[in-house]
Amino acid sequence: MQTKILTSPQSGCQALIYVLPKSEDLPVHLAEIADRSGISSEVLHRDFTADLKENHSFYTTSGQRIFLLGLGEKSDSNAVLQTCRSFVHHQKKLPAHIGIDLTFGAAEKYAVDVLTGFYLGNYNINFYQTSEKKTAPFAGETASIDVIVEKKEAEQAKQAAERARKTADTLSNIFDLINRPANKKRPQDMAAFMVQSGKTCGYSVRVMEKAEIEKTGLHALLAVNRGSEDPARFVIMEYKPKHKKKVPKIGLVGKGVTFDTGGLSIKGSANMHLMKSDMGGSGAVIGAMELVAKLKLPVHLVAVVGATDNSVDALSYKPSDVVNSYVGKTIEIIDTDAEGRLTLADGLAYVHKNYQPDILIDIATLTGAVIRALGYAAAGLFTQNDELARELIRAGNETGEKVWQMPMWDDYKSMIKSDVADVRNFSGKPIAGSITAAKFLEHFTEGHPKWAHLDIAGTSVTANEFATDRSATGFGVRLLLQFIENQIK
Repeated sequence: MQTKILTSPQSGCQALIYVLPKSEDLPVHLAEIADRSGISSEVLHRDFTADLKENHSFYTTSGQRIFLLGLGEKSDSNAVLQTCRSFVHHQKKLPAHIGIDLTFGAAEKYAVDVLTGFYLGNYNINFYQTSEKKTAPFAGETASIDVIVEKKEAEQAKQAAERARKTADTLSNIFDLINRPANKKRPQDMAAFMVQSGKTCGYSVRVMEKAEIEKTGLHALLAVNRGSEDPARFVIMEYKPKHKKKVPKIGLVGKGVTFDTGGLSIKGSANMHLMKSDMGGSGAVIGAMELVAKLKLPVHLVAVVGATDNSVDALSYKPSDVVNSYVGKTIEIIDTDAEGRLTLADGLAYVHKNYQPDILIDIATLTGAVIRALGYAAAGLFTQNDELARELIRAGNETGEKVWQMPMWDDYKSMIKSDVADVRNFSGKPIAGSITAAKFLEHFTEGHPKWAHLDIAGTSVTANEFATDRSATGFGVRLLLQFIENQIK
């Protein structure tokens, strides 16, 4: 899709979309649009109030279609992005050549989010359907966007368009990865995806196969993998800026369970098909890694993913088993459906020992308990470092990918105390599930002073307008990127 930055509309634009925040200046803006379009301003004032997602359309006397798209009042970044994505998604007859007018208060604050949303609007989840697909004009190869801004905003808009394109491309990749069925993203497929991403975006990727994983001592990951016909992969991604100046070093660990049956502690069948998305945390760290590399940010970023499924087999690990871990701590298995924390335990310990990052963050679709606590509006944030919590909350508010800090008091420690091992992987009680999961992970951070755990079980995949069932949101990609950029600043 071609994008041009213009300071006035050009002829040939088949549809013009005015993007309008709700503000006290709205009546003035509508009057000017009415004057340009040759219609009564009273009609626009009556029919359009610029509420979030509100849109109104009409034709000019010359036959050009005009849309008014509302951004609401004080909307966050994600709300604006989703509004613009939704607009394109539902406008199936949007012409191939459109204009987006940002001159009425939307350019400075919302340009990246608006354009990211428009670029994402053509994303479609039906990539395995065999029936003939009709391509909407705006989704075709000849589609183009004229972005209209004030002259003083032209350079900023050009940069915004470039960033939006990179962000949308990465989010589309992550949507595909998370939405893909389990038989199309086995551990080896996940590893191949990361290798290709590294080649395309400019970061290094190292893949450990089973023999090297065993030699390295990633025993907790191997325990989860025992019931699988597909050997696990442990993937290390690393980006370094070309200059030699001192930069922040940040470590990320993503849960990469490509399908989770629950193992011998098997899940119910009602929503098990959604467990193809239990690698949403790895999607977030891959996406953040891609964008850091694409944007050539001055940061040293290391991210690891332990990729495996959790299957039912005669060889599957069992409740009551005691398994080892990378740091040598022993784990009593109470529930084989508490498998993601085992893969994260080895990942956290590996990054801490081998890279000594200034900040260490893991992100995972870890517990149903966090959904019961926070619903689908926010992810759970767990850390002993209040400064780090504030920084992650700030990044969440800036991107609209919100997080809420949960307690990490040692009052919960006794709930994962084991009689036979150093720690048990599950409390066995139907209370404080997301907190005790975080307390389990804390054992494997070796007291890292700036470690945080993000539980995105309620936000990674949701019921939304872009699919008939639940589909990927890409939650965490923009949050982590914003957090990293804030650390650089």
